[in-house]
Amino acid sequence: MGDFRTGPPQLRPGRALAHTTGASGPGSPHRSDSRPPQTPRGARHSDPDGRPGTTPPVPGRPTSFLRFPLMGLLGLLGLPALLFALITWQVVAHGPLLRLDSRLSSALVHPDRFSELLADLGNVQIAVPVLVLVIGYAAWRGRAAGTDRWWLPPTAAAVLMALVPAIIVPLKDWTARPGTPVVPPAVGYFPSGHTATAAIAYGSATLLLLPWLVSAAARRAAAAGCAALVLGVSYGLVRRGWHWPLDVVASWCLATVLLTALGVLLTWSTRRGSPPPPTA
Repeated sequence: MGDFRTGPPQLRPGRALAHTTGASGPGSPHRSDSRPPQTPRGARHSDPDGRPGTTPPVPGRPTSFLRFPLMGLLGLLGLPALLFALITWQVVAHGPLLRLDSRLSSALVHPDRFSELLADLGNVQIAVPVLVLVIGYAAWRGRAAGTDRWWLPPTAAAVLMALVPAIIVPLKDWTARPGTPVVPPAVGYFPSGHTATAAIAYGSATLLLLPWLVSAAARRAAAAGCAALVLGVSYGLVRRGWHWPLDVVASWCLATVLLTALGVLLTWSTRRGSPPPPTA
């Protein structure tokens, strides 16, 4: 049977022992035979916080934005921001990327009733009430569970939604991009306000719901539903001809940055407070 003691192996009659380089002196013998110890790396214990990379790993702590590698988190924030800046520069400077955008729009535009219904899911009158309902639910669940700072996630989601027009409207006025040939002559189509509204409303609602969903399957379903709604709105806008494809892509980039910041804040709030236990 294996040796399950937590301490170092003890001297036994007839057992050859040797010291290895880096051991802490004569009191830390290591086996000279080829048998590995029962515990990985000689019973080296994990940090009390269970940080990634300790041996053996400590299960039970959920993955969160704050446990992302620094480069991964910077990528989630930096790459979309860089792409948004590049697209905006092309729109303002009437760069060559707009010619590709025009050709792609011509190939995709085919107005029909279905695309119009999909685009309408990005209306403020539809997307914002959905977020308001989820904000109320998250606030009620957090307060009922006695969660510390239960008010912070709902408030943060509401503030983020209010920031959307404060960011989008000045950008529309500054870039003054004309619309596609399908819409009446006008300017102010970049970036897409419908896409940003849908992404922030449905994305924030999903982030608020995730801590209260019991199973991993339910969390995956919520994330997939959110992605389907945003992609549906985006497809409807381009298919109907109400926006150029780059208008939509720019709003994706902007929403990714804002939702990542919201996710980091919600994760920090959960770790600093008392995380609510999931209930059936």
